[in-house]
Parts: sequence; C-alpha cells; structure tokens
Amino acid sequence: MSTMWRRWQDWAVVALGVVLFVAPFVFGQTSQGVAASSAYVLGVLIALAGLLNAAMREAGGLEIIPVVLAVVLFVIPFAFGFTAVTALAWSAWIIAVLIALAVGSLFVTQRQRATA
Repeated sequence: MSTMWRRWQDWAVVALGVVLFVAPFVFGQTSQGVAASSAYVLGVLIALAGLLNAAMREAGGLEIIPVVLAVVLFVIPFAFGFTAVTALAWSAWIIAVLIALAVGSLFVTQRQRATA
C-alpha cells in the first residue's frame, strides 16, 4: 500500500509550518525583525519539508529534515536573543516540540510496520 500523500504526520508538519509563518501576524509582532524573519523562513522551510515527505512513497531518511528544522527552531530564540518576544518565542518552542512529536510518531509507525 502506498503511503504517498497519506501520512497524517507529514500534513501535521505542513500545518505547523504554516502556523509558524502566520504567528507574527496573529500576535502583531511583525515589527520584531529577527523573531518575525525567523518565523517566516523556518515556517516556509518546515512546510516544504512536510510536503516533500508527503509526496514520497518512502521518505528514505528525509523525515529527519523536519526534526533538524525543529531543533533549529527551538534554539533560535536563545541564539538570536528574542526570548523576550514571548509570543514568538513560545510559538517557536511549542511548534518545535509538536513537530518532533509528529515525526517521532511517524518513526514509531514505520518501525511497527517493519516488524509486523
């Protein structure tokens, strides 16, 4: 059975990327240069990574891309010093954890299929 375009985890990653992209607008933080730019760039990259994984029958290791981006997303508020921009910092941290959970769920599902 083909899993192309069917894994909910890939679509969750896409949705989280979109949420991250719109977070500066939702919270009225578009004037926060580094914080907003980080959300825009990483939001697009995360959404594209999710689409890439969704489009492939077997991602063949590409599932790691959203995880790497999630780690970067989690660290960026500290690295770029915008932890005081609480709405965007917390958005980054929460979305990073949710991406890690979604991709972790995909790994668990794949492992269960492989052993079955």
